[in-house]
Amino acid sequence: MPRKLRVSPIGTPQHVIQRGNNRQACFISEQDFNAYTGWLKDYAKKFHVEIHAWVFMTNHVHLLCTPLHPNSISQMMQALGRQYVRYFNHTYKRTGTLWEGRFKSCLVQSEDYLIQLYRYIELNPVRANMVTDPAEYPWSSYQINALGKTSPLCTPHQVYLSIHLEPEKRLSSYRALFKHHLDSKLIEDIRQATNKGMAIGNDKFKDEIEKLTGNTMKPKKMGRPYKAKN
Repeated sequence: MPRKLRVSPIGTPQHVIQRGNNRQACFISEQDFNAYTGWLKDYAKKFHVEIHAWVFMTNHVHLLCTPLHPNSISQMMQALGRQYVRYFNHTYKRTGTLWEGRFKSCLVQSEDYLIQLYRYIELNPVRANMVTDPAEYPWSSYQINALGKTSPLCTPHQVYLSIHLEPEKRLSSYRALFKHHLDSKLIEDIRQATNKGMAIGNDKFKDEIEKLTGNTMKPKKMGRPYKAKN
């Protein structure tokens, strides 16, 4: 069965997830996290991808990013993946694959869902019971987006900037969004859209993407088709 073609409209944000093969660890030491962060920054710049939010877990990675050129996210992830595997195999005297096949991704509607993806990504360590406060986890963008720490990796999205014109009030308002956990239905919708390469957004957004690309952006309804009785 041929692989499903990726849909990557220029200027449309995407949620990207890359998992370790068989859920194996892909980050073991602080040096590993630093190496991956540095190469992500380099390749995002090289292939013209804006990175808005991220979290690096021990066995997978989440990114929220926007491509500025055609196919730029795929180019970035391929170059980053190859570079990091070479480093990881050399460092830990191993051979073979590290990643679980191709990365997964979904398109994100900016107006209604982008900030929810920020929260979904940066709350990952909390959902995994690694920390109680996202500020405690050093390998995410929360300290940048919520606390004002600077990072050359981060490009704020316009939707994030529109939270408030004043930076301090923006940070305060952003932190307030994390007082409550995400709705379980939204979490499931994000996971399903990402794993199936679809879109997270309202029906109008999904219809527009379908018309633009010809690809289905909505999951098929389960069950047998209804048949009218004779």
